[in-house]
Amino acid sequence: TVSSTAPSSPAQGDMWFDTTSGTAAMKVYSGTGWDTMSNKFVGTGGTITTAGDYTIHAFYSSGTFTADGTTTGQIMVVAGGGSGGSAGGGGAGGMIVNSSFAITEGAHTITVGSGGAQMSGGNSQGNDGSNSSIGSSVVATGGGGGGSYASSGGRDGGSGGGGGWGNGSAYGNGTSGQGNRGGNGEGSANPYTSGGGGGAGAVGGNAGANVTSGSGGAGVANAYLGTSYIFAGGGGGGAQYGTTTHYPGAGGSGGGGGGAYWTTGGVSAAGGSGSINAAGASGAQGYGGAGAVNSGGGGGGMGISVTHGGAGGSGIVVIRYLT
Repeated sequence: TVSSTAPSSPAQGDMWFDTTSGTAAMKVYSGTGWDTMSNKFVGTGGTITTAGDYTIHAFYSSGTFTADGTTTGQIMVVAGGGSGGSAGGGGAGGMIVNSSFAITEGAHTITVGSGGAQMSGGNSQGNDGSNSSIGSSVVATGGGGGGSYASSGGRDGGSGGGGGWGNGSAYGNGTSGQGNRGGNGEGSANPYTSGGGGGAGAVGGNAGANVTSGSGGAGVANAYLGTSYIFAGGGGGGAQYGTTTHYPGAGGSGGGGGGAYWTTGGVSAAGGSGSINAAGASGAQGYGGAGAVNSGGGGGGMGISVTHGGAGGSGIVVIRYLT
């Protein structure tokens, strides 16, 4: 059979020349699927696994993907998340998914962005995450750092950092097609609450006056690794105890770190670190929770100008194609 459409009701051993544009290959039916016999595409680089009919190249750190020909595949590129600031949660790294990506012959530089470095004690914004990319054609933008205490707002990024407290209550913006903005911080109320960092799937939560800091925005699920995981969740906002019980924000699903809090009596509690497919819980030790490694999650905000904001999670690049 010579056709761009697979023969119906095939038997084991049947042959088919697939004339689909970009394929043009001889195939044989194994009894469960059509196996390519000629013009087989081969790629190298990264951690190589298979799932169903797909060959998967996962890059957990920077490297090189080399293709011996051309084919159409699927990609997921997640940048490093921003770290939490002295108040607001860090924004998630930008996330790009393409289900019909033209893979060209040759060597392609793969860059996996690092998360924003943990922000030391003091009053400052969090650090931005670094970009992840496939060559120069596909670039996911690092997440924006979280906002500071009574000084400056969240930073722009793949997803924006959460707003701080006081004059710095404004959120950071996300990058269109990659992520979302952070949440607003509280401008005047005591106790001080801040905004959560944006995630790939949702904006960061706004500070709730006198009660709760914003949670990190949710990430987005993707199954290109062969199992569905959630990536690129925002970090939760930090908070400070004043005269009323209040709470920091939880991290967003997809590796976002939880926010921390600090009390006027000097007792502090840190946000839980994020894990891939999950989020850090809010609230032990005064440090914002870290974003999960290879999730692109944002770090949790610190307890308003005390101790440390959580580091952002590093990114990941996945390339897969039909075997």
